[in-house]
Order: sequence, then C-alpha cells, then structure tokens
Amino acid sequence: MFGISFSELLLVGLVALLVLGPDRLPGAARTAGLWIGRLKRSFNAIKTEVERELGADEIRRQLHNEHILQMEQEARKLMAPLTDLQEQARETFNPQQPAARPEGQDAATEPPAAPSIAPN
Repeated sequence: MFGISFSELLLVGLVALLVLGPDRLPGAARTAGLWIGRLKRSFNAIKTEVERELGADEIRRQLHNEHILQMEQEARKLMAPLTDLQEQARETFNPQQPAARPEGQDAATEPPAAPSIAPN
C-alpha cells in the first residue's frame, strides 16, 4: 500500500523493541493493531456510504431525466391537435401559389376564371 518492504518493517520493530522494551512491546503492538483496524473499518464505512450516495444521485438523475422525457412526450401529444389546427389555418388563410404553367402556355391562352360570388 505505501511501499513498505519487510526490511523496513523489521527496522521499525527493532526500534520499537529498543524504545518500549520487551515488556510493553506486545501491548503496544496490540493497541496499534486495534487502532489500525478501527481506522480501516471507518474508512471502508465512509467509502461505502459515499459510493451509495453517488449511486443514489445517479439513480435520481436518471429518474429525473426519464420524468422530463415522459412530460415532453405528453406535451407533444397534447400539442399535436393544436399544431394540426394551425397548419390547417395557414393553408386556409394563406393558399399555396398556383402551380407553374406548362411551357408554351401563357396567361392569354388560359380560360377565364369563374366569377366569384361574394355573400352580401
């Protein structure tokens, strides 16, 4: 994990033996082992909690996106009749330009248009 080799651990053990003495060294090693175990468990608990929260945030984000897509589809379904009515209104009030005349036919040779009857 930190790149500590066996020779470095042996050196730390010898220094601890000289500093603490043979009587207190087993108790100090046991206490150090307990603290290291507690630290590892704490870090693992924090790590799993963070991973769980990140996963929950991702799920919330996906659900939110799916909800937005569903609302957009519903809005399109509701707006479809309105857009159809708008297109019909455009066609009614803005008629298309007349089709192009075939070659060789001009306005003078066309039959006259029928008179329109306007209501009074």
